[in-house]
Amino acid sequence: MIVFTIFNDCEHVHKLNVAIFMRYHKIPSETVRRLPVYLRGLKLFHERGREKVSSRELAELLAINPSQIRKDFSYFGDFGTPGVGYNIKKLTKEINKILKLDAGQKTALVGVGNLGSAVLAYPGFEMYGLDIAAAFDSDPKKVGKKINNVLIEDVSQIKTLKKRGIRLGIIAVSRQSAQETADALVNAGVNGILNFCPRYITVPKKVKVITIDIAMDLARLPYYMPANRGSQ
Repeated sequence: MIVFTIFNDCEHVHKLNVAIFMRYHKIPSETVRRLPVYLRGLKLFHERGREKVSSRELAELLAINPSQIRKDFSYFGDFGTPGVGYNIKKLTKEINKILKLDAGQKTALVGVGNLGSAVLAYPGFEMYGLDIAAAFDSDPKKVGKKINNVLIEDVSQIKTLKKRGIRLGIIAVSRQSAQETADALVNAGVNGILNFCPRYITVPKKVKVITIDIAMDLARLPYYMPANRGSQ
């Protein structure tokens, strides 16, 4: 057991950061999934001119139980003051730091078809400090063109990602090319992949993959819809 003696506020912050680092591997995946949601909610309150927000107010906006919000934050330290709430700027800064978004993250997109083009044009990444800094495609007709000021390069240049400091990748290629693309990204030093292809891909344990299957998520919605009695 290690006992820390806190001499001043600076050392307290340092020890807290150490504790946060040591606890990262114990954080539930669902908690991590909600952190960007909290960031979006905090941004909305900030745009309304608010300096502080309570867990109840944040919960009402995001349709999340207030106790769940407090529990999620408790994994990382004490951010709020009872009866006062959370300082929006401070909490935003802390969540960005936890998610490693405070210094910005460069991302590479592979596949510039209809979906990939839409991803390149999407303005929402900027809010999280994410920058699609490179785009690749195998179609010679697309290579050399620009979308949203991002030059489309030949897929053979994926190997340059490590030198360019790009550690995140987005896959928006065909089902048949998904695994090959994932392998190329991993070999180029990518540590995290957002996969838009409806196919399971295998990667080393050190690489995190999040798959978004739009059709599968849409297929869940009818379950929650009321029965159409008129059709019976």
